[in-house]
Amino acid sequence: MPVATLSGAPEFAFGDAVFRSLAVPSRGSTRFAIWALELAPGMSGDAHSLDCEEVLVIHSGQISARIGTEEIQAGPGDAVIVPPETSLVLRNVTAEPVHATAITSAGFRATLGDTTMIPPWSL
Repeated sequence: MPVATLSGAPEFAFGDAVFRSLAVPSRGSTRFAIWALELAPGMSGDAHSLDCEEVLVIHSGQISARIGTEEIQAGPGDAVIVPPETSLVLRNVTAEPVHATAITSAGFRATLGDTTMIPPWSL
């Protein structure tokens, strides 16, 4: 499948975030897991980490995040690079939704609290 359309992407809601699977193994990607991400206004996520690097490219809106112990701000056109095994907390403190693309490796594992899993939007 050379084109995985956003309109045909499976959608997963997790708290105040919506994930739409783009280039993931179930849609033909063998090395990458890429999804569209929307963060609702006022959203504050829980601390989590991945066992591989993750890159978030912000298309619209503004995020605040804690990566490890560092607080960052990122807006349209910015790429947020999260090292493997590093705690990440995403926040949208604005009144507008954030739209971003997340890029990581196929088959990664995410840890949230005491739970380690492969998120369904990455399969």
